[in-house]
Amino acid sequence: MRLSNEWFTALSESESGELVTVIGRDALGEFIESGKFKERVEITWKYEPDSKGMPSNVEGERMETVQETLRKAMEKDKFSILTGVYTGGGEKVWVFYTRTSRVFGEKLNEVLEPFELLPISIYTEADSGWEEYKDMYEMKEWAVD
Repeated sequence: MRLSNEWFTALSESESGELVTVIGRDALGEFIESGKFKERVEITWKYEPDSKGMPSNVEGERMETVQETLRKAMEKDKFSILTGVYTGGGEKVWVFYTRTSRVFGEKLNEVLEPFELLPISIYTEADSGWEEYKDMYEMKEWAVD
């Protein structure tokens, strides 16, 4: 299986009507069909939003650094896959599909150890059908260039 680095960007709204930028990964059919990635992990970072619901430039840069560090570590050996990133409404959410959330949690602690304590929460759910990904992927038809 080859992991693509093809992404699309779409715009959505939070439940309170604030703008949310959705970045979704494309071309993951082989990973879905493999049946190996049965659990979904969502990492949420809450932040103080600006007038448009987005993070400050400084906080946004911190988030990008954490995101790239997480993506590289979790995708090593195709253990987990970052499939989507939602930013807006005072929170950033990274969505990963993984082989096992227990090992994901152990790797997460290792990867984030060099960082100061981050304002994140973690949610896990069995999602062998990739339902969250499929819902997000429907937004591709409204992708912005």
